[in-house]
Amino acid sequence: MPQPDPFRTLLAGQLRQAFDDDRDADTFLLRLDRYGPELKASLQATYGDAAPALMDRLLELMLHAYHARPADLKRLDEARLLSPDWLQEPGMLGYVAYTDRFAGTLKGVREHLDYLQNLGVTYLHLMPLLQPRPGENDGGYAVADYRAVRSDLGSMDDLSALAADLRARGVSLVLDLVLNHVAQEHEWARQARAGDPTYREYFHVFPDRTVPDAFERTLPEVFPDFAPGNFTWNEEAGGWVWTTFNTYQWDLNWSNPSVLAEFVDIILHLANRGVEVFRLDAIAFMWKRLGTDCQNQPEVHHITQALRACARIVAPAVAFKAEAIVAPADLIHYLGTGEHHGRVSDMAYHNSLMVQLWSSLASRDTRLFAGALRAFPPKPTSTTWGLYVRCHDDIGWAISDADASRAGLDGAAHRHFLSDFYSGEHPGTFARGLVFQFNPQTGDRRISGTAASLAGLEDALESGDPRHVEAAVRRLLLLHAVTLGFGGLPLLYMGDELALLNDHSFADIPEHAADNRWVHRPRMDWERAADAQANPGTPHGRVNAGLRHLIGVRQGLPHLHASIESHAVPSPDPCVLLLRRDHPQGVMLAAYNFSEHTIDFPAWALRDHLGDHARDHIAATAFNLGGGTVTLEPYRALWLTQS
Repeated sequence: MPQPDPFRTLLAGQLRQAFDDDRDADTFLLRLDRYGPELKASLQATYGDAAPALMDRLLELMLHAYHARPADLKRLDEARLLSPDWLQEPGMLGYVAYTDRFAGTLKGVREHLDYLQNLGVTYLHLMPLLQPRPGENDGGYAVADYRAVRSDLGSMDDLSALAADLRARGVSLVLDLVLNHVAQEHEWARQARAGDPTYREYFHVFPDRTVPDAFERTLPEVFPDFAPGNFTWNEEAGGWVWTTFNTYQWDLNWSNPSVLAEFVDIILHLANRGVEVFRLDAIAFMWKRLGTDCQNQPEVHHITQALRACARIVAPAVAFKAEAIVAPADLIHYLGTGEHHGRVSDMAYHNSLMVQLWSSLASRDTRLFAGALRAFPPKPTSTTWGLYVRCHDDIGWAISDADASRAGLDGAAHRHFLSDFYSGEHPGTFARGLVFQFNPQTGDRRISGTAASLAGLEDALESGDPRHVEAAVRRLLLLHAVTLGFGGLPLLYMGDELALLNDHSFADIPEHAADNRWVHRPRMDWERAADAQANPGTPHGRVNAGLRHLIGVRQGLPHLHASIESHAVPSPDPCVLLLRRDHPQGVMLAAYNFSEHTIDFPAWALRDHLGDHARDHIAATAFNLGGGTVTLEPYRALWLTQS
């Protein structure tokens, strides 16, 4: 028989004194038993001798947050513990929007919940809404106060009320949590500039250029056009401050245990307000190490595991999503590998999938797409991918030279082609995008633009050619079919369900004019939304109806549970991508024609996976695969299972 741990017995006795209810004490202690070892191991690996004192501090924060947690959220905690795969269910659908651009205020969002629910949304990500610095604020990612809502959007009470309304409808509220930096107007930064030694240690401040210059030798530039370099001189602080993104965003010093304690407190506070998923922004940049690019350092994963363990002890209904736009070999660590397997973020963005969608659409060739997917490391089965056609950000052509070489391409030349194609410079292109952050040293050009404008709808409507409009609608639905049929959590960016076009009026707004990413951040067009329902034959009506149909089909397909991965399998036609899913209820094979041509596709390529008979769930049609070919119309998508 194992001997009881005297320290554990003493700790349990002390903790029980903090509870009025034995059941609450039991719950907290059981969770501490489960996640405490992970928390301690991560603290020890990151902070060494400072770990025990930090653990004591975190226990106090967790006890306070657990006592303050509302009863209905504690009930949600228990429900989520019984359904740990809730983020992986095929019925999950995300919607991503800026509060002001979607509905003006948080109260305004509450007035449009029927719209979201009718679309099938179960996960609502409201883009940065915590109080930012005044004026230019990187789209809200320069946070001045994590405990206040932007005043023009509402209050913290409004946020809690919205979260409660969403929860009653089975919709999870998702918020951004910026981890790498705060606005220079944040209280911590103000105290640091005032000379408080405690808060000065919250940041990286150097008296001269010696250390910054040493770091700069290996650091890339995130915004070379309008924020070159990674350090900014601050006269009031009397030093060079680390500012990876913009001069007004001060990088935090995560090697200071107090910074971790502050964020545990912030996470638990917001969780008790009803936030269910935290998008961990700029997570890759948190840890600094001389001689590296200061991204994807091992300590980042220890810190995330510690944050997750604290959340699991107090609020296990909460999930983490890593905003790590990094190479696949680095990305997989944010979902957990080795000692962190399944213990860090519950979800991560599959940025590579998005990039490959647009690459294949331009080239009409899926071999690079298939090869890139095959090179992806397998994820933990308990985690899921966040899948998207477009997001609020630009598109960077994250295509490695190795992936390109395997597909017989020159990586630099292909990236150059994609930039030309989507900026409208390539002969015969259908796309209407804008170049964002041209880097003359590397030749990199990122692209801004809405999904509809990049897929050709803006150009087609101006030409007035119905054939071009038809092709653009088909392209959009193909892209959404891939993300909805890949087997993760699909994320619809606001307006994509209505095929909203580029908003060129951004240039007339002084605080937006220098950042052309605002071209794909239009205001929600509620008249267009009503018209899409009333007139389903319009281009936006067809996109809306087609997308709603795909969502409905997805909800009824158990094969799309995110614990299963999609694998690219050989395709005899380079225009056609084949993705196989091996689910306990049978094989699912998705086929996607990325060209404007009708293809007579060899039936054997499908029969080898499905047998002689299959059913396409999108069109609700049966296929006899015993014949010679299957006709794939332009931009056709098939979701096939054995029949």
